[in-house]
Amino acid sequence: MLDFLRARAIPGLEVVEDERYLRTVDVDGTFGSIEVRHLPHRQSLGVRICFPDVRSLPAIVTRVRRVFDLGADIETIDAHLSGDPVLAPLVAQRPGLRAPGGWDGFETAIRAVLGQQISVAAARQLAGKLVALHGRAVPKSFLIHHDLSHVFPTSKRLASAASLGVGMPAARLSALKAVAEAAFGDPNLFRPFGNIEETVARLRSIRGIGEWTAQYIALRAIREMDAFPVTDIGLLRGAAFIEGEKTTPANLLSRAESWRPWRAYAAQHLWAAGGSRPYVPS
Repeated sequence: MLDFLRARAIPGLEVVEDERYLRTVDVDGTFGSIEVRHLPHRQSLGVRICFPDVRSLPAIVTRVRRVFDLGADIETIDAHLSGDPVLAPLVAQRPGLRAPGGWDGFETAIRAVLGQQISVAAARQLAGKLVALHGRAVPKSFLIHHDLSHVFPTSKRLASAASLGVGMPAARLSALKAVAEAAFGDPNLFRPFGNIEETVARLRSIRGIGEWTAQYIALRAIREMDAFPVTDIGLLRGAAFIEGEKTTPANLLSRAESWRPWRAYAAQHLWAAGGSRPYVPS
């Protein structure tokens, strides 16, 4: 989990060091920061919250639980996936593997668009520029770490910006604006909506959002546990590793039918099995 977060930590917004995850927090326009660390002797996470309004505590804890996937019924998921003789060794190798979530739906969607067809490191750099240009500064008295500085920009702020100020293809800039406008117009855009197919269809109606990006947003932001970005090169690499030969998205999608309704967790195992970091957005 920390490896995943470390590779995608946006400068100014997130820090991963000394086995801790730290980030800035924006709850309805009030800013602060948090620190999350593992408490192995208690099989728990410890969270330090530096925030000016105690009434926001439940909302912040809920987001921490989402990022670290604490609501997952891991025993049930592992048992289901272990029923597949090909996945069983992967589950045995990494029992309890969870699916990292997004802190905020809009933030996750923007990060997904930024990461289209580029490396994780490149997407991280673009996200850092976006935060520096459009994110609001957090008062120093509510910053836990000296490398934290800004919150992620809101949908309203990006939708109304004359220029986003990040160098990228025009089509992707257009998609960023479209996501910002859609999120500003519909506060429930990144909440569960019907089944996975209906959720993906709704996301794909946004200009510039294709199948892969929609599946990724559904997995990380909306927490659709049957989301499966089948065209992802990391998934295909992992599938080739366990099957011993290359496969196609169509074949992998058919193969994944028996993994439902937990295909997102099967994806985590395939990414891990691929032998290198998955080629997915930040």
